[in-house]
Amino acid sequence: MRQFVEARGWEGQYALQKDLALSLTLEASELLECFQWKTSEEAVTANRAEILDELADVFIYAIQMADAMDVSVETIVQDKLAKNARKYPTKSI
Repeated sequence: MRQFVEARGWEGQYALQKDLALSLTLEASELLECFQWKTSEEAVTANRAEILDELADVFIYAIQMADAMDVSVETIVQDKLAKNARKYPTKSI
C-alpha cells in the first residue's frame, strides 16, 4: 500500500491520522450500506462483490492508519485480544 500511495505522490497528503480515521469511518459506512433494508443472506447474495470491495477499503485505511502511527497491526491486534481475554474470561463448567 505504501508503494501505491508513493507512486501517486499522495504520501503526507492523505496520511494524517485524522483523515485516515475519517476515511475509515466513511468506508465502514459504505460497507454497512450494502446491507441496508436486507437480511444478511439477501445482502451477501445480491452484493457480495461490492461488500468485498468495501471490506477491502476498510482494511486498507486501517492498515494505512497503523502505518501512519508507526505501529504493527499484528502487535496491536494481539494486544487487544489479550485485553479482551482478561475482560471476558472463559466460563468454567
